[in-house]
Amino acid sequence: MTEKTFTNMNGIDWPNLSFGYMKTDYNVRSYYKDGKWSTPTETTSENIDIHMAATCLHYGQEAFEGLKAFKGKDGKIRIFRMRDNALRMQASCRGIMMAELPVEVFEETVTKAVKLNERFVPPYESGASLYIRPLLIGTSAQVGVKPANEYLFLVFVTPVGPYFKEGFKPTPVAILRGFDRAAPLGTGTIKIGGNYAASLTAGHIAHEKGYSAVLYLDAKEKKYLDECGPANFFGIKNNTYITPLSSSILPSITNNSLMQLAEDMGIKVERRQVAEDELATFEEAGQVGTAAVISPILRVDDIDENKSYIISKDGNAGPISTKLYNKLRGIQLGDEPDTHNWVTILE
Repeated sequence: MTEKTFTNMNGIDWPNLSFGYMKTDYNVRSYYKDGKWSTPTETTSENIDIHMAATCLHYGQEAFEGLKAFKGKDGKIRIFRMRDNALRMQASCRGIMMAELPVEVFEETVTKAVKLNERFVPPYESGASLYIRPLLIGTSAQVGVKPANEYLFLVFVTPVGPYFKEGFKPTPVAILRGFDRAAPLGTGTIKIGGNYAASLTAGHIAHEKGYSAVLYLDAKEKKYLDECGPANFFGIKNNTYITPLSSSILPSITNNSLMQLAEDMGIKVERRQVAEDELATFEEAGQVGTAAVISPILRVDDIDENKSYIISKDGNAGPISTKLYNKLRGIQLGDEPDTHNWVTILE
């Protein structure tokens, strides 16, 4: 299929999409009131009408997810690990005392949103995907600090290109010791907006200095690796996939998928504390998440300590990272067998 074909479909230049918001036809919403969730219904409105005293605006009762849909060579649409995202959103609900969204409501709303916007699912081999954003917010008006009793769950979708403009190519990341992403017993393990707000300043500083992300150290001792910006971190050495274990790291569905695939390939997997000094021993490293799958790391600069850890000696992604990336992408697109039942194929 040629780029011209891609470009002419729906008037969208599929291969050159940025990772940003594009208006699509519908979003789908469900409301929680009087102890129950409403049947998900579609709307063409991009706006939300909420009270100025809504708990999401004042006390951070807001959780979200991110997942993707892909069009395969067979023309079928595949949603990757939808149930896992539903379960993670439930964990977020429990973490900040929001009404727990049933898995069935999550899946029905996501599926409906994708089907209604089917013309925005990028074609096979275009390099683009349909990004799906479920959002849950507290909407009832309150001034006292307590949970809402009414909620809105909505799902919108938008076609996106690569999260990093470099694509699957190593980029440098920085350790900035003056910033913490999340406290050990805080909200780092759930996917809420406050965690991302807390990372904006450090992320901006890193980008201004030419880095793709911040590799955070643990907030307690400033000794162990934590998350890498909005992504999990992994390193490869001695045929072993190593990812940090911490009480403040979000359980990444992509990272869990890669660990399973690594085990399938006969690669040992370790989830444990990783001291910063161990960076010097890694043959490969990457930041992993829904948006990029794997973004390989070129080097890690500890700016305050004036240290630099070179990961990629030749500027290219390593062989294990490449193999894992291609395998996961293959499953998402339907080119590889879905042996773990991660994919939902839309009928």
